[in-house]
Amino acid sequence: MLDLARSVRSELERNGFRVLMTRSDDSSPSYDDRAAVANAQHDAVFISLHVASTGAPNTVRAYYEQFAAPFPPAAAPPAPTSLPAWDEAQRPYVDASHRLADLTQTQLATSFSASPVTSTGVPIRGLRSVAAPAIAIEVSSVSVPDPNSLATSASPLAGAIVHALQAFRTPAVAN
Repeated sequence: MLDLARSVRSELERNGFRVLMTRSDDSSPSYDDRAAVANAQHDAVFISLHVASTGAPNTVRAYYEQFAAPFPPAAAPPAPTSLPAWDEAQRPYVDASHRLADLTQTQLATSFSASPVTSTGVPIRGLRSVAAPAIAIEVSSVSVPDPNSLATSASPLAGAIVHALQAFRTPAVAN
């Protein structure tokens, strides 16, 4: 998995993106530690890569955080000057994260033909504390007969992410 993330990092850097990885070895930082790294950056986008042991091989899915319930009417979103609750940090970014996930999933479906064309919103602990647009990308399936097949997905995965980020960063043109 780390080799896959390094390949994605290299492609992003070749395309002018600054990349910080939340791990560079076999350690396993906590979700909060990963969120803290992302939250310390200005104008960041957080992408979490995972390899699943389930799902149809050679499919890739993009997910965004979907909270179980919206802010209750009596508890409006926090004022910009107040600190949000750590487990609510993603809430103001859900729309941007959804847009990024949709753009990413469109690109993934082009590169991985059996992949769905729309992203999925689910509660994801690893995204909830990130105060920036944040998505999780899941590559299926690690349980394939040829271990090299995961490595061959690195280039199309990286290309899809680059194209999605470029589209995400391009401001919409008004008609």
